[in-house]
Amino acid sequence: MGRHCAGVSYSPATPSASSPIHRLALAVVTEPERAPGAFMSAPSGAREDAMRFLLQTGADAGVKLIATRPEGDGERLLGQAWPFPSPFQVTVRTVPLSEGLDRVEARARRSLERMGLPRGDVLLISNAADLAGAEGRALWDRARSLKDRGLYRRIGFCATLEDGPALLARRLEADVVQVPCSLLDQRAAQDGVLEAIADTGASVHLSSVFAGGLLFAGGDDLPAELASHAQALSRTRRRLAEQRCDPMQAALGYALALKGVDKVVASVASAAELRAILAAAHAPCPNLDWGSLALEAPAAFTAGARARISSAA
Repeated sequence: MGRHCAGVSYSPATPSASSPIHRLALAVVTEPERAPGAFMSAPSGAREDAMRFLLQTGADAGVKLIATRPEGDGERLLGQAWPFPSPFQVTVRTVPLSEGLDRVEARARRSLERMGLPRGDVLLISNAADLAGAEGRALWDRARSLKDRGLYRRIGFCATLEDGPALLARRLEADVVQVPCSLLDQRAAQDGVLEAIADTGASVHLSSVFAGGLLFAGGDDLPAELASHAQALSRTRRRLAEQRCDPMQAALGYALALKGVDKVVASVASAAELRAILAAAHAPCPNLDWGSLALEAPAAFTAGARARISSAA
């Protein structure tokens, strides 16, 4: 995942109202390639203990939001490991529309049941492209009905830049829009998309802030289709090293400094990773030229390619 800055450590303390931790949301990763010791390869009891320790670490730090997905066993593990009393709200993502409208609605309800929660904070349509199709209005109406029934406080969608998220947010009167933006791919900020979404009244949640692990991947870790970009990534890491700034610290510093952003979603696979993230979020960032650290062709770094990097974040 990467290391926090030399000499920077994290110890729990009561966060102030201006603490960056209040703007962090945690997406707990349980896939075996990211969390082999903590979750999937461990006995059931050990997995629950690891999740409980991770969540308690987040609670002690002042984290308030957990971002979940319907895949795998993550929701069930969360439901068995919440601190008591739990300080957390949750965002829930829908299953794809290709599974049918009834399935989308039933699974959104089931997500809350699996986590042992009477209601969630945000229900996110997992793919904004589904909202542009023939059943898009019906899909949004299903989400709105869950909000009207009090099962979710807010509704929104996950989008890419190609989805036109600001226009879609305005048309649907969305409460929340989740979009990717990172130190390596700054297009959403540079093109004014983040502020345009915020201007619609929607809260902006930032995803992919660690660029799928690219900031932490060495040349040998890159898949073949990204090998030609190894030099650019090495140059970015070298510039950070010259400024005595760890890649994780830079990634979070950039994301947390962006205007119009309500929450920064950081993926985490263990309590140790979370402590590194907390330390990096608290560490003061040098005066960096953010624009010079972006890749020239960020669109080349597809989600599929990033997912194959063992240190993906």
